[in-house]
Amino acid sequence: MTLLDGVRVLDLSRILAGPWATQVLADFGADVIKVERPGVGDDTRTWGPPYLQDADGKDTTESAYYLCANRGKRSVAIDFTAAAGQQLIQQLLTRCDVVVENYKVGGLKKYGLDFASVHALNPKLVYCSITGYGQDGPYAQRAGYDAAIQAIGGLMSVTGEPDGSPGAVPQKVGVAATDLMTGMYAATAILAALRHAERTGVGQHIDLSLLDTQVAWLANQASNYLVGGVVPTRQGTAHPNIVPYQVMPAADGYFMLAVGNDGQFARLCEVIGEPQLAADPRYATNNARVAHRAALVPYLQQRLRMRPVNEWLTALEHAVVPANPVNRIDQVFDDPQVQARGLRIELPHGDGSKVAMVRNPLKFSATPLQYTQAAPVLGQHTAQVLGEVLAVDDAQLQALQAQGVIAG
Repeated sequence: MTLLDGVRVLDLSRILAGPWATQVLADFGADVIKVERPGVGDDTRTWGPPYLQDADGKDTTESAYYLCANRGKRSVAIDFTAAAGQQLIQQLLTRCDVVVENYKVGGLKKYGLDFASVHALNPKLVYCSITGYGQDGPYAQRAGYDAAIQAIGGLMSVTGEPDGSPGAVPQKVGVAATDLMTGMYAATAILAALRHAERTGVGQHIDLSLLDTQVAWLANQASNYLVGGVVPTRQGTAHPNIVPYQVMPAADGYFMLAVGNDGQFARLCEVIGEPQLAADPRYATNNARVAHRAALVPYLQQRLRMRPVNEWLTALEHAVVPANPVNRIDQVFDDPQVQARGLRIELPHGDGSKVAMVRNPLKFSATPLQYTQAAPVLGQHTAQVLGEVLAVDDAQLQALQAQGVIAG
């Protein structure tokens, strides 16, 4: 038994935020039916290289990007710009519990797939819309892209080296963080709305935008402004409210030092052979260290450059001072803790190959997650889903294929 046994999700989303949300639901055991355009599919299928390689070592048409966000789903290729395709989608929606879409505001109305139309067909359906800027407001019709939202939503203003430093320009985060967080908010919202639908028999429309998400998870940086009136700035790897809490240099590289309280700072001072620093009124408390950051951090950097990374990490671990190496991605998957947690998994792909992936980070004691398959080949399950869910027979399937309404 899985967490979401019996829950069926129609995934009309593409790219990352929507597919990330529906992949979480698939991990939880929901039957996620991914609707794609015949012959084209999700845009990210071609976002490579790299591409998955088949048993002969040749590139397939499945990009690594697409594979990261679509495991455990069933792909049906249906052209819902055609009337017959619209009817198929509408029929599927009457047999689903959730639909996720990320089309432009109002974009699905002409196909009879907007919330009002769908709610009339299936009042219990949870309908989640993901857009760049939301269903209303002056930007509602704008297309939303992760990096653009990181810019307008403030994240880039606090990411990158400080003004006056080499390379001091606003930076985006190294992964599509706004898309990913929006996907996680979507999954959470869907689960809450499902609970409401179970109690009341009535579904609802979830209006979720990338911009709203980005502003919401500015977290302490937003609070620093809203509560303290301080406009946060770029500080590189440094923390605006804690010192020392940043990447530090060593004799042969860098490591992350994350001193979270005064006791840890005192132990750091012992490790570097400067115990008197912890008693200095300029540095004895975090408030004081933040105020005197400009003097303390360069002094620490000078001392830490005297020994190699591994020596510092060993000494700091022994002293229970949080610090870690700055790993490359290959080093992440070689890390013994990552390996012990089983974060790398392999799943079967529709072409017979295996796909290496990162598992869902959640672990449940009573209902462990079950991973059945990698992201599907385009249209891999069209006949299976239409036959199983809508009782479409072979003759009807052949007719729909001949009309170009379905593929697979």
